[in-house]
Formats: sequence, C-alpha cells, structure tokens
Amino acid sequence: MLKSNLRRAIDPRHAKTMNTSELRAEFLIDDLFQDDEVCLTYSQYDRMIVGGATPKTGPLVIDAVDQTGTPSWLDRREAVLVNLGTSGTVEAGGSSYEMGRCDMLYLGMGSGSVTLSGADAHFYIISAPAHREIPARLVTIEDAVLVPLGGRDTSNERIIYQFVHPAVMESCQIVMGMTKLGTGSVWNTMPAHYHERRSEAYLYLDLPEDQNVVHLMGEPDETRHMIVRNEQAVLSPPWSIHCGAGTSSYAFIWAMAGDNVDYTDVDMVAMEDLR
Repeated sequence: MLKSNLRRAIDPRHAKTMNTSELRAEFLIDDLFQDDEVCLTYSQYDRMIVGGATPKTGPLVIDAVDQTGTPSWLDRREAVLVNLGTSGTVEAGGSSYEMGRCDMLYLGMGSGSVTLSGADAHFYIISAPAHREIPARLVTIEDAVLVPLGGRDTSNERIIYQFVHPAVMESCQIVMGMTKLGTGSVWNTMPAHYHERRSEAYLYLDLPEDQNVVHLMGEPDETRHMIVRNEQAVLSPPWSIHCGAGTSSYAFIWAMAGDNVDYTDVDMVAMEDLR
C-alpha cells in the first residue's frame, strides 16, 4: 500500500507565528515507517520527496506517485534508498541489490518501478528531480568517505559519512550521507548554518526510545525548536538553520537537493548572531 501527501512551502514570516503543533504539522514527519506501507511526503522545497517503506509481510512496490504527475515516479527524478533494518532487497531497472544496515542505493532517472522486500528491513527514501540519467550505484557503509569533525570539549565530536557525494559518486542534485556522534557528544551542526540554494531533510536514528533530540530551526534571529524522536524526519527550508542537541548520543541522515552539489556551499551563522 502506498500513501503520499503534500507539504506546501512556508514563508519564514509565517513560520515564526506558529505554535508547537503548527510547526510540527508543517516540518516534522513522524509516521514514516508503518508495517506493509510506503509513506511518502512530497515537499515543495526543491520538490524533495521524503519517505519510508516497511515490507513486513511481503514486497512493496513504488511506481506511480500522484504528486509527481508522471506515469512512474522516477521518470524525471532520482532517488536514494537507505536500509535501516538488518538486511533488505531492492529491485529496480532490471537489477537486484542486497542491502545491509545503513547502506545507500542511488537510483537514476528512468529506473522505473522499485520493489522493496525484507521482513527485517525498513527503507528511508529521498527523491528529487533529475535532468539526466546516471547509472544506479550501491554505496555500502564501508564505501563511504569518513570525515571526522568537532571535539569533546564542544560536545560535538562526530564522524561524517559521505555516500552520495562528489567525493564518492555523481548525482544530479541529491547530496546525502550520515553523521554519527561520539560517546558523550550531543550537538550536531553547530555552529549553525543555512543554505539559500538548497533544501535539506534530517532523519534522526540510533536514538533510544526514551530519549529525544531538541531540533532547532528558523531564521538565525528567530529560532524555534521541536522535540524529535527516533526515526522521525524534519524538513529544513532554505531559509532555516538546522541543528540540534540530544539527550543521548545518536546519528542522523542528512539529504540535500537544490542548485548545486557542493557540500561546503553554506551560509554560516556566528554563535553570537543566534537568537
């Protein structure tokens, strides 16, 4: 079963008037992983699709998605699928891919329908418009480029895992990877930044069920927060910072889409400018 919904773009002047429930309704995705369902959110921020699929009792197929307006969802789009379970299988474009935990599979424009299977698998899904065909590629966690950042003295010691990234492979516009925080570190993406040329989505994971992340968003001088739990996603508009602090160590998957694939193309915010 496939379910999809539309999230419209929100102006920052509107966002700063929202209460907690309204912010969560527009920017938090808390129902990604439902047994035997594909759950997709089509965002008007760079036309990014953020979704989840859990093939608990049998295969699930993604083909036509109403919001794309095309016979098959990847006719004019690319996608990345991440297995968050123990093992799973993806079939697309006449090929089959076996995926371990946190492996990422890139599917290029024209890949056709996608079949997902694995009783212990659940897949995180990102898709964005594409302008040309690029061959599919499975990037395992062993293939990712590792970049250490931060330090214990600032409580943000972390390792960046670059998967769909110019250092590893080409894509049309998706840049995607994972960040794992070290033991005792809780802050992510601080000092904060935003990027007017790209939208981003965060999926928090490896967070104990009784722990939370306080996710910060909004314009640098009009920040807001949301309480986020394990395997929940947050949409980050181009005008918004995106960072947070957890009540325990955790990881998160970041995915960007927009005008370029330059991971370093960000607008930094000085600590003293945050409000």
